[in-house]
Parts: sequence; structure tokens; C-alpha cells
Amino acid sequence: MSGFTLAASAEMVFVDLPFEQRVRRLHEAGFEVEIWDWTTKDLPALAATGARFGSMTGYVRGALVDPDGAAELLRTAEDSLAAAEVLDCPRLNVHGTGLDPQGLPVVPHEVVTGADWLAAARTLERLAVLGERHGRVFTLENLNRAVDHPGVPFGAAEDTLALVAAVDSPHLRLNLDLYHAQIGEGNLVELCRRALPYVGEIQVADVPGRCEPGTGEIHYPRVATALAEAGYEGVIAMEAFAAADPELALRRFRDAFTVPCP
Repeated sequence: MSGFTLAASAEMVFVDLPFEQRVRRLHEAGFEVEIWDWTTKDLPALAATGARFGSMTGYVRGALVDPDGAAELLRTAEDSLAAAEVLDCPRLNVHGTGLDPQGLPVVPHEVVTGADWLAAARTLERLAVLGERHGRVFTLENLNRAVDHPGVPFGAAEDTLALVAAVDSPHLRLNLDLYHAQIGEGNLVELCRRALPYVGEIQVADVPGRCEPGTGEIHYPRVATALAEAGYEGVIAMEAFAAADPELALRRFRDAFTVPCP
């Protein structure tokens, strides 16, 4: 069978349970666990669950472009790296700018200039150096601007791919979110093939609704087959709500990404 490592976001499944219990349920089901804002979590208690944590938010505040925002992003990335040590979490996720609790940019950035691109690349180069120093990988996630994150700069998968390729460091990779890419760009199989050399992990949810694979328009078994044929053996993470029963959602996710090796 394919060599994918399957993970799920504890932020979005078993949402009726206390957070530590969500982590335990995912761990018992055989999934890596992903979390978002680590500042709201009891990290020692989560570490004590024995779960394997694959990804967490890699900054608290900040942005890629403006000097003050970049300095804050890098400063809070240092704090995030210390938190990652508690969970032994290998990947820390960042975005084009800081997001509020509703997923909206703290400072909207509708027009991105050439100077903005250069500033973002410089910030990401410094972030990659931090990752190398601590033995961790920062991942830059694409976000759709049409539905969930209007006003976010560098939201398209093409944008995040261009930035990560420009930095070209093993300590800065793509968090290629196919839910966001389907809304913003589509053509997911070809996107995966082009992006794979720079991918740190892949996140999935279906469209519309952001629920598990099989509930919307994306034919994820075809995507899974293409990834296996391309030799991808990394993480596939379900960052999706359960349409109904969380156990069923996890089974659907596992089934969609269980394919024979090419």
C-alpha cells in the first residue's frame, strides 16, 4: 500500500470533547495529530498522551512583508520553536500574514507589489535559518481568498510555491492545502506534481463545506493515486470538519488515501 503518513487536525474533529481527549482519540485511531494555536494548549498534558504531533502553528503574530510584522513573526517563531520542543513537533506552519480568530488577516493586504515579494522572501529566508538552527521545518500554507481568508497576501498555491522555491531550503517547505487550492485554482493533480519537490505536507478537505473527503466535489482517490505514482511518501493531513460522525469521517479519509503502491 502507499507509504503516506495520515494525520488529522484535533481542532476540527471530536469537537464535543475536551482537547486532550481529542488528541487521545486520534492517537488511538493511528493518526498523527495536528494543532493550531499552541498558546491556548496545556502542552505538557498533550505530550503526556503519547500522541505523535506532526504540525502546529509556527508563529503567534506577525507578517511576511512589513518590517515590524516580519520582526514580530520571527520573534514569535522563536517562541513557537520552544513550544515545538515540548511536543517534539517537526513542522511549524505559517501564513502570508497574521490571522484573527475568524481566519481573517489582522492587516488585509489586497495588492502585492514586487517589493512585497522580495520582502516576503527575505523574511522566509530568515525563518528557514531559524528552522535549521533548531532542527525543525517551517511550512508555508496556501489559503483561499474567495471564501475563508479574503485579503490574505500570497494566498494562492502558486504564490506559496514561488516563495518556497525562491528560498530553496529544506527547512522551509510547502503546506499544500488542497481544499484552499481547489477553491482558488483547481487542477489539483497537476498542482501536486509540480509542487512535490517543495512539499512538507499536504492537507485535505472537500469542497464545498470543508468536511472530510467524499462529501464534496473533489475526487480524492484520484489525487491519492497520482501522489503515490509520483512517489510521495509524506504526510497527508485531514484538516476538515466531520460532516456527521467523526469516526466515519476518519474512515472516509483513510479509505480515500489507501491506494496500492505503483
